[in-house]
Amino acid sequence: MSSFERKFGKYAVKNLSFVLILFYAVGYLLQMINPMMLVYLMLDPYEILHGQVWRLVTWIMIPPPSGNIFFTLIMLYFYCSIGTTLERTWGTYRYNVYLFQGMLFTILGSFLLLGYHYLFHGDSIEALGAFNYFYKLNGTWLAFSTYYINMSIFLAFAATFPDVQVLLMFIIPIKVKWLGIIYGVMLAFEFLQYNVDGKFAIAASLLNFVVFFLTSRNMMHLNPKQIHRRQEFKRDVRRNTGITKHKCAICGRTEVDSPNLQFRFCSKCDGNYEYCEEHLYTHTHVKKT
Repeated sequence: MSSFERKFGKYAVKNLSFVLILFYAVGYLLQMINPMMLVYLMLDPYEILHGQVWRLVTWIMIPPPSGNIFFTLIMLYFYCSIGTTLERTWGTYRYNVYLFQGMLFTILGSFLLLGYHYLFHGDSIEALGAFNYFYKLNGTWLAFSTYYINMSIFLAFAATFPDVQVLLMFIIPIKVKWLGIIYGVMLAFEFLQYNVDGKFAIAASLLNFVVFFLTSRNMMHLNPKQIHRRQEFKRDVRRNTGITKHKCAICGRTEVDSPNLQFRFCSKCDGNYEYCEEHLYTHTHVKKT
């Protein structure tokens, strides 16, 4: 992933959790104006294939189910907080990959569900109607949304910081890893309880966490300082063992450390001394005596 990060890391969206909360705010506003407006924004692969391509993006605005406005704000603040913590720990690029990967899996899951309906139910109105309206799960109207993606954010936080304590119901201190286990059991129970549509929605959204768990098990029990030291160590190893074309004689940085950094040889130094753009005009010239 490091090669992709060097190439595409500059395009990573900073504060992505806050951006997602802003999308939710728009969704809640539309819900208050006219709840049926969300039907035209939800992830509906049948309508997407018939020209409504905006649904590939607008489904992100469908907010999580809301009840009490106070607890809704607390929930959004909590997810924004843990998302920001993960972004600072993993880095903006890796956190972007995690969230966008979850969204991509959700989109693919919706199209697979459409294929399932075609395969087993044909293209009847009853079969395709599963996408045209919210389906009811456990008394709550839901659709393919970021609800379970948010759950995957919490599970990733619990796996990365298992010993962090939070206040359950604002009173009871409990380690995040136990909450993660409880949520995992609840999700497994929901998966068994829900119909095929619900199973596709849960599996597609949480596949993101499964991929993260299998590829990042060696990172889970490290605190942010240890992760930073590991990253610094890897950069030092690449710097000391890798073959590089440029190296600053002052700070020792190479093109591996910063691909956009410019290097120049100094014509006033005796010998082949190369400097980065920050030290080219500030270094002391080397003179042979």
